[in-house]
Amino acid sequence: MWIAFAFGSAFFAGVTAILAKCGIEKTDSTVATALRTIVVLLFSWLMVFVVGSQDQLGSIDGKTWCFLILSGLSTGASWLFYFRALQLGDIHKVVPIDKSSTILTILLAALILGEPIGWIQALSILVMAVGTYWMIQKPQKEVSGEKGNRWFFFAVASAVFASLVAILGKIGIEGVESNLGTALRTGVVLLMAWLMIPVQKKTGAIRNIPRRELLFIFLSGIATGASWLCYYRALQEGPAGIVAPIDKLSILVTIFFARVVFHEKLGRKEMWGLLLIVVGTLGLLL
Repeated sequence: MWIAFAFGSAFFAGVTAILAKCGIEKTDSTVATALRTIVVLLFSWLMVFVVGSQDQLGSIDGKTWCFLILSGLSTGASWLFYFRALQLGDIHKVVPIDKSSTILTILLAALILGEPIGWIQALSILVMAVGTYWMIQKPQKEVSGEKGNRWFFFAVASAVFASLVAILGKIGIEGVESNLGTALRTGVVLLMAWLMIPVQKKTGAIRNIPRRELLFIFLSGIATGASWLCYYRALQEGPAGIVAPIDKLSILVTIFFARVVFHEKLGRKEMWGLLLIVVGTLGLLL
């Protein structure tokens, strides 16, 4: 049964980007992030009560709170940049760059934490880097009158902040149960996203969200929460060494639905790039 939950986690994680893309065609990406985070926060606290870690809340010290807030701010920045990149760019180009946060995390862990990089990891990083380059090399179609240059900056920024989340977690919040830490970080993300709306003078955009897009925004939040629930259940019953690689295959789900829903086609080199990313991801888990 745990295999079904592992594949369920990959499926829901993969469709999150598709649902989000459907919800930000006309809706501002910051507003969409703020709304979907409400749903994600509800699911994250549901996870806390499922594992029973809510009792640890009162024992969190000041240093841990500091790193929780910093990691939450990094998570928020990553989400804001990611959905802005999705709004401007093609899914099959944004997602591989976002997945490259795994590479950045390993490199930062080596530079900051002194964690060694084995030859298998080094080879996997190289394979993933080549695969990512092949997938984004072909110019994307013109989006909303723009030539598609800005999406790359937002996608890279998303990956950088996503890698910082892992490093901050490693340094300062190891003593917090993972689900409780996720819930608290998500609370910071929610606060950050809603503060960004008046700062960017986008309050009026909330009233102008098309109902169809509002539905997809909330569905993307539900998909994220469902992915977390499936992933936890799979880890509870199955070996992490198998569950984690299956979950990482979410990129295949995303690319498939990008082809079906948005008619994004992959060229031969992009197909090879996708294969290299998958092989490299599996190699990192050896």
